[in-house]
Amino acid sequence: MATVIDTLKARPRHPEKQSRPDTPLLRKPDWLRVRAPGSPGYNETRAIVREHGLTTVCEEAACPNIGECWSQKHATMMIMGEICTRACAFCNVATGRPDPLDPTEPARVGDAVARMGLKHVVITSVDRDDLADGGAGHFAQVVRAIRAAAPGTTIEILTPDFLRKPGAAEVVIDSQPDVFNHNLETVPRLYLNIRPGARYYNSLRLLERVKERDPAQFTKSGLMVGLGESKEEVMQVMDDMRSAGVDFITIGQYLQPTRKHAAIDRFVSPDEFASLEKIARAKGFLMVSASPLTRSSHHAGEDFAQLQAARRALEGSVCATS
Repeated sequence: MATVIDTLKARPRHPEKQSRPDTPLLRKPDWLRVRAPGSPGYNETRAIVREHGLTTVCEEAACPNIGECWSQKHATMMIMGEICTRACAFCNVATGRPDPLDPTEPARVGDAVARMGLKHVVITSVDRDDLADGGAGHFAQVVRAIRAAAPGTTIEILTPDFLRKPGAAEVVIDSQPDVFNHNLETVPRLYLNIRPGARYYNSLRLLERVKERDPAQFTKSGLMVGLGESKEEVMQVMDDMRSAGVDFITIGQYLQPTRKHAAIDRFVSPDEFASLEKIARAKGFLMVSASPLTRSSHHAGEDFAQLQAARRALEGSVCATS
């Protein structure tokens, strides 16, 4: 007789995508090939994650950088469960009806961060449209728990959009993370197909509200390329981000998780990424990370240090000219 676990394992990870026709999987170019994980540092990080019963976006989203990051004890914690209420066409996180929030999770995350000795931690989550506040209160509890357990650790959060959740964003902003990240993901024209549960201008307004409420918080947002967007559309999104006060932009190659996900339109070359980085810096971002393997939390600790230095340099130049 099949057990409940067997039944759960037999269910498709993305039930909403099963009726879609298969899309082609393009062969990856050499610049996107990474070494399989398995170093001692990777195994140690994996053991700590398992011991604390934590979920990581590194695993759930099948991030290509997991071997590199985990070998350096950099893991992005994914809170509020591993089942998302959205069905984005690009995302590998499972879709369905989530479990209730675990009240012990904030403390477990705080303990794990302290145990790993992290200088900088990234906390993200699934979308929880089923919750009245979209999980904002839980996010704030996690930030406070990390502050209590690891006061020397800087905290970066990568949040949902809190669409139609009045007051939710303010709860998270007021928990005072060091970096508030929310990814726009793609250009407005592609939202209906790629990010159907979200609204471009709602996401943009969320980032703008962070700066209005707490100008000291760094804001960050990311884009995937290779989905069929034009260079002009990417440049317009850069302008929109700058108008919203975004400090840090990440740009990376979209990688298709399965044949049921959105197809890759093309692989963007490293030279094109270098060009996009140059354009973004000219538009005034304090920090830019643009490469085929760039992801929101890749090298987040090192990038945060550079972000702080860039702000200090800018403030110093303003003082010198005033």
